[in-house]
Amino acid sequence: MRLAIALGERGLGRVWPNPAVGCVIVRKGRVLARGWTQPGGRPHAEAIALARCDARGATAYVSLEPCAHHGKTPPCAEALIGAGVARVVTALTDPDPRVAGRGHDMLRAAGIEVVEGVEAEAAARAQAGFLMRVREGRPMVTLKLALTLDGRIATATGESRWITGPEARRAVHGLRASHDAVLVGAGTARADDPDLRVRALGVAHQPVRVVASARLNVPSSGRLGASAREAPVWLAHAPEAPAEAQTAWAGTGAELIACPDTGEGLDMAAMLRALAARGLTRVFCEGGGALAAALLRADLVDELVVFSAGKLIGAEGRAGVGPLDLSALASAPRFDLAALRTVGSDVLQHWHRVLSPK
Repeated sequence: MRLAIALGERGLGRVWPNPAVGCVIVRKGRVLARGWTQPGGRPHAEAIALARCDARGATAYVSLEPCAHHGKTPPCAEALIGAGVARVVTALTDPDPRVAGRGHDMLRAAGIEVVEGVEAEAAARAQAGFLMRVREGRPMVTLKLALTLDGRIATATGESRWITGPEARRAVHGLRASHDAVLVGAGTARADDPDLRVRALGVAHQPVRVVASARLNVPSSGRLGASAREAPVWLAHAPEAPAEAQTAWAGTGAELIACPDTGEGLDMAAMLRALAARGLTRVFCEGGGALAAALLRADLVDELVVFSAGKLIGAEGRAGVGPLDLSALASAPRFDLAALRTVGSDVLQHWHRVLSPK
């Protein structure tokens, strides 16, 4: 099952809105075939693995319950039954209402032994974006911060290239590739004129590039506008954003997404719901400080990735996170450390959100 989960992770960032599933077929202790969800979400992992072997009498390990509904392809539960497998081991029940246990029921009704819940915690972590979209109607959010030792992302004049080294920047491209979309705020888009595509890794796909800009006060003549027909660009904006700015961005080929305005900026929860409605399951936020703070204030950051560089800028530098309006330490967003390692001359910390008690 650990192998199936790891295989499924190969599809992260490539299969939305589908889950990234892995499948391993085993008979008498020998792996017969492996499969994982293909780019675009099809074929499914089970179909790939079954096409590579004779699975009669074998055990199929699948990181998510096999689908039970007819869509663009027949149900994977039917495919497993038709292939004559004797046993199916799964990590998670699929919360999609079209499945939700029916895949397991179909298998059992066909006389196949079904074992559920194997490595469920690891599978849920790998499937966090898909599960969150189905259960909560929003994508999983990973916030990335590249900071000096004193928590700054730029000098007082705005200079930020480069705080971290080339190895850390390459790692960021890998993180972009494993997410469905990259998100930045209007300030970052104006100051850095970023491209936000995955480079130097030889990947064939690109994440959606999303800019949160209530007033659409980001020049459409920049790198994002110039490349919007090559890789998707979405602009989340307030309904009252100037019509001329909307027209200019629409002319680049970008998609415009109107979201409620709180009076202090876009409603972050509503923006994420709009992104989920368009199929996104995993969003990688690269800042800046105001957007990071808005997501943290709304308790919408699920994973925190911090690259820490051995530099100091001082109090006059720009903070990595804007004001959180905290009056008590107990109210601070909390994260548990999941991983810590060096990347070149920098330190990478990976944190998981601590869920608030219900």
